[in-house]
Amino acid sequence: MSAFDVIAFDADDTLWQNERLYVHVQGQFKALLSRYHAPDWVGERLYATEMRNLQHYGYGAKAFALSMIETAVELTEGRIAGRDVQVLIDLVKNMLTAEVELLEHVAETIPRLAGAYPLMLITKGDLRDQESKIARSGLADHFSRVEIVSDKRPETYAALLKRHGIAPARFLMVGNSLRSDVLPVLAIGGSAVHVPCAHTWVHEVAEAPPDGHPGYHHVEHLGLLPALLAGVEAQQGGGEPGRP
Repeated sequence: MSAFDVIAFDADDTLWQNERLYVHVQGQFKALLSRYHAPDWVGERLYATEMRNLQHYGYGAKAFALSMIETAVELTEGRIAGRDVQVLIDLVKNMLTAEVELLEHVAETIPRLAGAYPLMLITKGDLRDQESKIARSGLADHFSRVEIVSDKRPETYAALLKRHGIAPARFLMVGNSLRSDVLPVLAIGGSAVHVPCAHTWVHEVAEAPPDGHPGYHHVEHLGLLPALLAGVEAQQGGGEPGRP
């Protein structure tokens, strides 16, 4: 018997590039406002606006667009030109239609694991944007269940697992965000694998659990996940499904 009934994956910056798009647009935003303020100050104010607006807009490129426009209006005292606002809107439209670029090792690892475990995708953000990226990624058929949520808190995972009839002790979450993919799952008694990404939004950064924390694992890239799972299965006496 396998150690896990379901293995779930985060999407953005776990399966495909995402934050890199935001970093690029933020650079354009700071350049646009550089005649009003120092670029670093502009970046700090934008982040503060994003944090303030999470409760209103949630996550995603559209929320980012609104926060950029609000910040631009504030930092220019309303003097920003309509053409500059249009530049920001066009930048975000480009983000929404950008090619979905899979991260290294994803294209071969996900199909391999799908042959051994039921896979779930759990991602947060704008519904339409996430649905579009999932469809364009070429990975959708490998996931038996897809959940797009507004946030990832312990209660989010607990409700989701209850709805699907999955015991937390039999659930494994894989993702790049300690804040969203690892710590909330450990808090409800599940297991989680942290897979770092070169670009991770500062809001998602958190302190990692100590080595040996029950259920916590870390791999440097997704290609190492099958070997990690094989080791976990061997320790827990799992069967063949854990040895993809």
